[in-house]
Amino acid sequence: MTKDVINGMSSHMDKTIDALRKEYQKVRTGRASTSLLDEIKVDFYGTPSPLNQVATLAIPEPRTITLQPWDAKMIAPIEKAIMNANLGLTPANDGKLIRLNLPPLTEERRKDIVKQLKKFAEDAKVAVRNIRRDAIDDLKKLEKEKKISEDDLKRAEKDVQDVTNAHVTRIDEVLLHKEKEVMEV
Repeated sequence: MTKDVINGMSSHMDKTIDALRKEYQKVRTGRASTSLLDEIKVDFYGTPSPLNQVATLAIPEPRTITLQPWDAKMIAPIEKAIMNANLGLTPANDGKLIRLNLPPLTEERRKDIVKQLKKFAEDAKVAVRNIRRDAIDDLKKLEKEKKISEDDLKRAEKDVQDVTNAHVTRIDEVLLHKEKEVMEV
């Protein structure tokens, strides 16, 4: 019974780390990444569609993203959607292709981004601690209902803490990796 609680807690914590990684993909680093455009929706003949469903995205150079719409009439709506997304990118088109040039990040901007990354990591740690608290509450209920002994409760609480510590360490590793990527010139 305690294993079920711990396994459930662990899978919730894994999802928290996955959510953190997804959040980090949206953060702009010094390099071009098509994941910057994942959240942008384009009005495709009346239907809001993701950019990658109306154009081919490519990264020909480290600081350039190109978008080649499948329909030439989509260039103006794509440019409008990118401008409305407030990414700080200005699209330039040649009639067939849209280019997004990412300006190099200043040292000050990099430090601001790292602060933002640390805030995301701290939010993930808080979520992990909340999951731990819920798991311990579940274990205490099991003990109160006499489904597990007091010794089992103590062992399970130690296991819960070990799993929590492992997940907090993984969050720190994810943060460190992304921080290195952002600070790289």
